[in-house]
Amino acid sequence: MQSLLDPAILFFVFGIFAGAVKSNLEIPPQISRFLSLYLLMALGLKGGFALAHSGLTSQIASSLLCAIGLAIVIPLLGYQLLKRFISGYDAAAIAATYGSVSAVTFITTVQYLDNHAIAYGGHMAAAMALMESPAIIMAVIFANSLRKKSARADGAPLQSPSDNESDSAGKRGRLGKILHESFTDGAQMLLLGAMVVGMLSGEAGKIAMQPFSGDLFKGMLAFFLLDMGLMAARKFPEIRAQSPWLILYGILAPLAHAAIALGFALLLRLPAGDAALLMVLAASASYIAVPAALRHSIPEANPSLYFGLSLGITFPLNILLGIPLYVSVAQAVIR
Repeated sequence: MQSLLDPAILFFVFGIFAGAVKSNLEIPPQISRFLSLYLLMALGLKGGFALAHSGLTSQIASSLLCAIGLAIVIPLLGYQLLKRFISGYDAAAIAATYGSVSAVTFITTVQYLDNHAIAYGGHMAAAMALMESPAIIMAVIFANSLRKKSARADGAPLQSPSDNESDSAGKRGRLGKILHESFTDGAQMLLLGAMVVGMLSGEAGKIAMQPFSGDLFKGMLAFFLLDMGLMAARKFPEIRAQSPWLILYGILAPLAHAAIALGFALLLRLPAGDAALLMVLAASASYIAVPAALRHSIPEANPSLYFGLSLGITFPLNILLGIPLYVSVAQAVIR
């Protein structure tokens, strides 16, 4: 209960209330974008300063490999389950959304750990960055496979070898474009760039940037969560129109994904703080990067499904209840 009284969380609840009563309160898009970039830059700096202090170890490598493994396993499992109940394209899009991560959920968890004096590795910010792209790539592969099957079912003429070569080249080009956009995305580059700056500048940089990356962080996070509360409230009407089974997936999938992450953390003997962050990353769902990519990559999918579920159900549940639950479980299981 104490975690719900955190000012940042209370501003999120207030945002939901303001949106639910249809207040004209809104955060200008430019301000919202600035807040997002600030939080990522501050998080990257914090991670870089921590890495400069601890150095690169085998435990850090294990954590990063674990993150990549989760980013592959979760969308694969999600797609296999969801395609039994909804169209393959929608299944691929939702699986990608839940296979990727929410930076704001991660940042809120970092603040929660700081408030409760729970140690964690700064390298987990890099783990977050690594987990964003694999799910998008897998969703595109799923969608391309569905398109090929659909073309065969419609009796499309067999392609000549030259057509096959042209088609393969086109697919390689599309995949290359997706990879390029994923790894050069401005927000992700800022996060990794700030981490490098923090590593290079070390303790001196930490002291110099404390007013920016430390003192301002809590207030900026509260402002951004207010905006997220407003956005989540606007998505509730879309959610009510969806199948109860999909709503149930939006509630239960994060718990299942967090359990898988906990299993990985136990296997690799990660400390409780890192395990908690890994659980949060696995349980979160993207509502910015993946929807933006899928709108162009899989136009056959319904955006109200994957965007509505992630922002309207999973994000509020994780912010209000999930974070303290995952942290508590990690601390109880990992000694």
